[in-house]
Amino acid sequence: MAVEEPPHTIVEKDGAFEIRRYEPTVVAEVVEKGDRTAAANAGFRTLAGYIFGANAPKTKIAMTAPVTQTPGEKIAMTAPVTQTNAGEGWVIGFVMPKGSTLAAMPAPRDPSIKLREVPEHTVAALRFSGFAAPDTLAAKTEAFKAQVRARGYALAGPVSYGFYDPPWTLPFMRRNEVMADVRKAN
Repeated sequence: MAVEEPPHTIVEKDGAFEIRRYEPTVVAEVVEKGDRTAAANAGFRTLAGYIFGANAPKTKIAMTAPVTQTPGEKIAMTAPVTQTNAGEGWVIGFVMPKGSTLAAMPAPRDPSIKLREVPEHTVAALRFSGFAAPDTLAAKTEAFKAQVRARGYALAGPVSYGFYDPPWTLPFMRRNEVMADVRKAN
């Protein structure tokens, strides 16, 4: 069964590296404390509750991919769905289905969930499979940054991690990404 991904156009592609132009979206985000894995699990559960009906008026919302996680920044990311370390925690995000508007989204019952609009933006992404262990993420992040620079781009936001598959997916079949908003370098 296919899961919807945020609408985008591929601007450049070289193997596992892509530059994408994303359409405007609405994201649901929550900040979770703890290490990356614990924060991702807790954030996923909180956001899954929201899309499965823990909202007013108990509306179910379609699941999208990826789930995102972003480290070390305040909620300033504009990646489609990300995990970001928010200083005191990680920002875990779900992108709402295509055509969602902030005004039409059901209100979360959990006050820790924040909804926001993300304007059209350009994202670089480096795809990889396997487990997203800390050493793997560190190595992929460095490779990602080198590819961004080599193509004449600069980071325009924090690096985020995107996870597309459920935890029971075999490691070699998993789709993970390191991603960030980018702009052409001066």
